[in-house]
Amino acid sequence: MRRRTFLCGSTLLIAGNQAFSEQASPSSLDSALSIGLLTDVHYADKKPNGSRHYRESLRKIEEASDLFNRKKIDFAVEMGDLIDAADSVETEKRYLKTINRKFESLCSERHYVLGNHCVDTLTKEEFLGDVGQNRSYYSFDQAGFHFVILDSCFTADETPYGRKNFKWTDANLPIAELEWLRADLSTHTLPTIIFAHQRIDTKSSHGVRNGEEIRKILESSKNVKAVFQGHSHGNDLKWINGIPYCTCVAMVEGSGIESNGYSLLELYPDSTLKLHGFRKQASESFDTPQQKVNG
Repeated sequence: MRRRTFLCGSTLLIAGNQAFSEQASPSSLDSALSIGLLTDVHYADKKPNGSRHYRESLRKIEEASDLFNRKKIDFAVEMGDLIDAADSVETEKRYLKTINRKFESLCSERHYVLGNHCVDTLTKEEFLGDVGQNRSYYSFDQAGFHFVILDSCFTADETPYGRKNFKWTDANLPIAELEWLRADLSTHTLPTIIFAHQRIDTKSSHGVRNGEEIRKILESSKNVKAVFQGHSHGNDLKWINGIPYCTCVAMVEGSGIESNGYSLLELYPDSTLKLHGFRKQASESFDTPQQKVNG
C-alpha cells in the first residue's frame, strides 16, 4: 500500500534527460514516498556571470513546482546554494525571501541543506530563521525510511561558515556532527537516505575534507541506500563500497527553460529506488552496485 511499506535491499535506478511531459513522468506504480529534489539554484537579482543565469532560477523553479504539485510529492529537499552571494545582509535576505516564496510553492513540507553560498553574507541562524528551519543537520523518519540532512559548512577548525569567514574549499563535518551521525545511524535500522551539499565521494576541491571518515560511518551502518548531493554543478554518480553517491545538476547553469535541472526521487515497496531526472538531470541505470570506486 502507498506510504505503508519500506524499501529493503534497494536497487538504484536513475532516469533523466527528460523534459516536463506526460511521457517523461515516472511509473504509475505506487511509491512509498515521492520526493522533489533540486540543488544549486543560486538565485540573485543580478546579471549572468558566465554560465550562471541567476534571475532565470525563478522561472526554472516554477517549472519544477508544476511537476511536483501534479505528482503530489510528500516533501521537497533543496540541497544547498538556494541563493547566490550578495554584498550586504539586506540584499542577500531579499534574494532569500524572493526565491523561498517560489520554493514554498512546491509542497508544505520542505527541507533545506545549507550550502556555502547560503551563508556567504548571512549567518546560519539568519538563513535558517528566514526559511523556518530550526537546525542545520538532523534526521527524521517517514513511511518506513530514515532521512539525514548534513551540514558541511564548517572550517577545519570547526568554525561555522558565515559573513565571508571561510574558503569554499574548506568544508568539514565537525567532531560533534560526526559523533551525532554515528550515533544516529547506529540506533536506526530503517533504510536510510542522506542529503548533503558538498560532496562526500571525492577528494577534489568540491569534496568534504573528512569525507573518508564520513563514508566509513555510512558504510558501517549497513542501512544507507543512497547519498544525494550538489555543489559541483554537474551530474555524477559513483559507487563506493556498495553505496551510490549521486551528484545532481545545478539549476542555475545555462539560459532558458531547456537548461533547467531537477529530480523526482521515488522510493518503492518493490525494492527499487528511482531518481527521475528532468531537463539537464543525467540519465543513469544499473542493476547491481560496483564494489569499489576511489573517491
